[in-house]
Amino acid sequence: LVFGYCPPELNVPTVPGAELRVLAQPKARGLFPSLCAYLRTTRPDVVFVAEDHLTIVLLLAAIATGSRARISGSSRVTPFDTYSGRPFTKGWILKQALRSVAWRADALTCVSHDMVHQYRSLFPRSKHRCVYNIVDRTASLVRMAEPVDDPWLRDGGPPVLVAAGSLAHYKGFDVLIEAFALVRAGGTNTRLVILGEGDDRGRLEEQIARHRLGDTVRLPGRVPNPLAWFARVPVFVLSSRLEGMPNVLVEAMACGCTVVAVDCPTGPRELLDDGRFGYLVPMEDPAALANGIVRALASPIDPATLDDALSPFAAERVIADHFEMLGLR
Repeated sequence: LVFGYCPPELNVPTVPGAELRVLAQPKARGLFPSLCAYLRTTRPDVVFVAEDHLTIVLLLAAIATGSRARISGSSRVTPFDTYSGRPFTKGWILKQALRSVAWRADALTCVSHDMVHQYRSLFPRSKHRCVYNIVDRTASLVRMAEPVDDPWLRDGGPPVLVAAGSLAHYKGFDVLIEAFALVRAGGTNTRLVILGEGDDRGRLEEQIARHRLGDTVRLPGRVPNPLAWFARVPVFVLSSRLEGMPNVLVEAMACGCTVVAVDCPTGPRELLDDGRFGYLVPMEDPAALANGIVRALASPIDPATLDDALSPFAAERVIADHFEMLGLR
């Protein structure tokens, strides 16, 4: 397991048989010499890499060193926010770079089928295929059982809604707070917790104060185990403006939450099967999101139904898909 940079707050679990190497390079462009040295000295058989800019650097290093490693690059977010048709912009340079080195990749994957279609629209000769992220149900059950010491989860009060992610514009928490204000104004007695930290904290706190929701909305920051929260609330809300395939939505469903998600690019519609496995609402529409929340509280999805939604994320299936693409089966 190789990290370009490992921030102090990142807790990487110890796995038997796995060695962690940190190249101490926080920027992708600084990784090229270190990756070349790694490929020459270690001579790995297979390399998996996530994020397009890192895939480009790794493929360049493999070409430069003549490495024979099989390489699989995984794209995690919609390409429409990464690449540009305007010459000599950063997005345009990345686009040309990926086109130039993609031939060296043995496999290129996306985390949703919608993303595959997007990549093929930008790269007509693209060999991208969909392989989902793994959700380890066994590990999730262990994490779900861990205790959470929070008064809202043990006071017997109104139901608690949970959302989670970086406090950033693309997560759409401003729309969620507007929707929650409508839920409360409509007479539904509930509370909201948004787990996470980020630059938008001040703006969100001002919005909460403006709607006089200080007693019913909390921003507790990052928590070590979000799944323990998910397992103790009835509804999870995803309000993002942009995703790839939101793992947090899959994790919430694995915990038995009824989910309400905006129909953002990409992932929620695909995961929820057009609304079969949760409540899907339009983007940038607080009234529709509020209605979805009220419906989810009144008519939760049967957790047994969610097994069908989660089966494509099983470890055995995802690993088999990766191995098949690399010709290792």
